[in-house]
Amino acid sequence: MNKLMKSILCLLCVLALCIGAGAAETAKPVELIVFAAASMTETLTELKAVYEAEHPGVTIVYNFDSSGTLKTQIENGAECDVFISAAPKQMNQLDKEADPAVNTAGLDFVLQGTRINLLENKVALAVPEGNPKGIDSYDALVQGLKDGNLLLAMGNSDVPVGQYTQKIFAFFGLDEEALAKSGVLTYGSNVKEVTTQVSEAAVDCGIIYATDAFSASLTVVDTATKDMCGQVIYPAAVLNITKHEDIARDFLAFLTSETADAVFRAVGFSPMHE
Repeated sequence: MNKLMKSILCLLCVLALCIGAGAAETAKPVELIVFAAASMTETLTELKAVYEAEHPGVTIVYNFDSSGTLKTQIENGAECDVFISAAPKQMNQLDKEADPAVNTAGLDFVLQGTRINLLENKVALAVPEGNPKGIDSYDALVQGLKDGNLLLAMGNSDVPVGQYTQKIFAFFGLDEEALAKSGVLTYGSNVKEVTTQVSEAAVDCGIIYATDAFSASLTVVDTATKDMCGQVIYPAAVLNITKHEDIARDFLAFLTSETADAVFRAVGFSPMHE
């Protein structure tokens, strides 16, 4: 083999090594961090397996909690690529394009052009197995609270499900502070805590999401109307602090796919992107 051929072969080897190194860099494993409302735990856990199977090298890492807690963690510097809240308020508080009356701190975390209304849920009145107090409607709940003969579990005021409950109280003219003082209310820091209180029959009923009632096999005796508490909308967005924008966008698109829609519908969510 002459010197020219040897030089060409060496050059080709160098090029191959460079291309291989570039491919290895491209294939570097990625952890995509998704902050999501606690009420999405079951559905998103199921969808994680599907997405990861279709995207080798990508691992979805979830942080499930109340939307208010997640918003505070993001504001305080937590790493997060995608945020899904159980109400517009917490997303608005991170969105520079939102009403300044809501985003009072002028926070700017939402990657503009990525925010969508992903899902709608329902606010449900759920009871323990056997429904010992025979509660069959929000009207019955209101009367029982006024009479002081039942115990209701609800979310804290900084939790979306608690805020929806407060709207229901306002609709019926109930005074939450007076009810709390009379001992007919207990609280949970997120919807899962409220659901657990109902599941364990520690309370007579609880106001939770229809999807959480389904996942916990609880009986729903009534659901709130739009007039009672408004729409229960779950916005989702890629955050501008993401280090993996393309993958974050792709995952958000996956959550609007037919596959994801089927999982969401199965537990009672209504996709809103159609």
